[in-house]
Amino acid sequence: MRSIRVLVILAALLSVLGGLKWAAGVPASNADPCTDIHVVFARGTSGSPGLSRVGQSFVDTLRTQIGNRTMSVYAVDYPGSLDFGPSTTAGAQDALAHIEQTVQACPSTKIVLGGYSQGADVVGLLTAPTGTAWGDPSPLPPDVADHVAAVVLFGNPSRKFGGGPLNVLSPAFGPKTIDLCVPGDLVCSTDGVSLDAHGQYIASGATGQAAAFAASRL
Repeated sequence: MRSIRVLVILAALLSVLGGLKWAAGVPASNADPCTDIHVVFARGTSGSPGLSRVGQSFVDTLRTQIGNRTMSVYAVDYPGSLDFGPSTTAGAQDALAHIEQTVQACPSTKIVLGGYSQGADVVGLLTAPTGTAWGDPSPLPPDVADHVAAVVLFGNPSRKFGGGPLNVLSPAFGPKTIDLCVPGDLVCSTDGVSLDAHGQYIASGATGQAAAFAASRL
């Protein structure tokens, strides 16, 4: 009889504890997954998957300038290969799909687009109506584009091979774009011949300049 009472008490305790565990889990399952700011960044040619050094420097600096607002980051998933046309097209398609999903799930989130070198051309395919140096345009639909607060580009090849900086190529995105080219950079400067200059976007302070610009738009 005593053993039966013990089993009944244990069952009751387990029921209560199980209910407490479920109740404690409710806020987590209902927690808002959206952040105030979402950075979508495309690395340069042959860079390891991820943000790249330039992208990481930009993101780290931007975090220091947004106060207590929350921020998440997405590294565009694309080849970044020397086969520029297919590579940048794949990057633009990946970024477009991700941005559309983000806007649908988190309509209040402000998006910052960024890219370095070939990654800048990926962003150009999303934002320049006539296309850029390489690849096929995948323009952001107007209702999605409205969620983009800022665009930051480093070593953009379209400055040299695609008709000019994004500020010129895209009337819609021009006012919210900073398109930076280190003097002498052979990738983006019309008279540039220095490959070394193409690697100076952190040392030159360009990533800090871009972070300040993006913060001012957020």
